[in-house]
Amino acid sequence: MLPFLLATRPKTLPAAIVPVWVGCVLAWKLTGRFDGLLCFCTVFGAICIQIATNFFNDAIDAAKGADTEKRLGPQRVTASGLMSRKAVMTCGGVFLLLATICGVVLIKAAGWPILAIGIPSLYFAYGYTGGPWPLAYRGLGELFVVIFFGLVAVTGTVFIQTQQWRWEAVLLGAQTGLLCTVLISINNLRDREEDSTTGKRTLAVRFGGKFARLVVLWEMKLAAFLGLFWFKFGHVSLALSSLPMLTLGMAIDWFILTMPEGKKMNRLLALSALQLVLFAVTFHLAAAKLP
Repeated sequence: MLPFLLATRPKTLPAAIVPVWVGCVLAWKLTGRFDGLLCFCTVFGAICIQIATNFFNDAIDAAKGADTEKRLGPQRVTASGLMSRKAVMTCGGVFLLLATICGVVLIKAAGWPILAIGIPSLYFAYGYTGGPWPLAYRGLGELFVVIFFGLVAVTGTVFIQTQQWRWEAVLLGAQTGLLCTVLISINNLRDREEDSTTGKRTLAVRFGGKFARLVVLWEMKLAAFLGLFWFKFGHVSLALSSLPMLTLGMAIDWFILTMPEGKKMNRLLALSALQLVLFAVTFHLAAAKLP
């Protein structure tokens, strides 16, 4: 069972959970509506897509030779021989099936827009690293995360709960997507040397370590700056919810500027995941407790 759990990459799951979490909170804040069944189907579907993506990534990277003995991140089950490529791909397919089942419930509740969101999301679980134009190998990983883990996930969640497309959801989706993207940007910075030898042309490989560090800094700063736009919508408390995230972000800024590339950046990834969860917690508390 351990190799299976390792392949799911539990530490990545906050990036699937947080967008749905904050989206449901925002929907309740705006309309007073909350449907527990739809929330469960949304978050479980998002988790299944994330896990499927992780399984496909594990198998495809191993087949392409992208996971080598120089790997600095967590052990990969296909490259290390803990699971066969066929078994890993099959597990990915099973989780996509589970996500599809959740999607059927959501489509019945919210209609064809969820189908329009769901089909690309299911495809890119595989197409992130596989297919004829793998995004991760083209330097488009960060853009993908902002769009699908931020804008699509949050606005889609709010629509499922309220049947409304709201500009507030776009703002929250941009903030959440940028904070999710910090994780992949640090991951790519850590793996820059290995990726440069295996054909994985991430932004860090294309433009160098200094540029990659600046990308991380600006992702966090832009996420915090966007929080000011909550004033425009009349939600003072939601604007203030960015402050704790910004405080932790300052510590991450320092480490990004001073920490050498390498295995130590795994601790920086953990801090970034904590920052994402902290943002969700403070956003939830601000929405629930303050005017």
